[in-house]
Amino acid sequence: MEVLSQNEMSCVPDLGHRLRQLRWFRKAFESCVHTLEIRYSLKTTIAEDVLAEVFVNWVETIDRQKSLASLDRSDFITFSGGMMLRELIRRHPVRVELSPNKVDDMPEAAAFWPEGFLYTNFCISAVSAVHQQEFGETLKLTECVDDLRTWWSFRENTQEMPSYAIAFLDRFVGAEPNWIVPDRAESRSAMQTAAARNTMIHTHKQVV
Repeated sequence: MEVLSQNEMSCVPDLGHRLRQLRWFRKAFESCVHTLEIRYSLKTTIAEDVLAEVFVNWVETIDRQKSLASLDRSDFITFSGGMMLRELIRRHPVRVELSPNKVDDMPEAAAFWPEGFLYTNFCISAVSAVHQQEFGETLKLTECVDDLRTWWSFRENTQEMPSYAIAFLDRFVGAEPNWIVPDRAESRSAMQTAAARNTMIHTHKQVV
């Protein structure tokens, strides 16, 4: 998968916080859509009211768990991207039409599920750009992001349970998925490891 909007997003100062403002979220999303339109000859229609609902729902769910960002900031950024993907898939603010003259190098996933491909590209772009700003490195995508069988499973499972989108994004960026309760940050492996480490440090300080 070409992460087409990552470089553009990386140029936005303090992207991680600006995406939590509707104006910047909308601007970043529409820019990503436009980039994909040009790259793959797509015709898209955005339901602006639905996109606003996606944003509000996403911010509210993240706010309820944001205290966990102090445990593992990197993992919480990835989790936030997964939650964003969940809301996009759940509400579907975009309709995509493929061009009759499909580009030769269009990814199989984009042809199979253009809306899901668009949402995923946006969320991965955002997560990777924030990682680059805060930690000086971008994410390395796994091979399954280009595997059509994975995308079949992705589409089928998220139709039944949108929260599985969080686990699939984890797979795509090399994080450990939580298939049991994917929408609970405290249940993530990285968060539990960080919590255990903090407990050990606190206990050691008390002993010393």
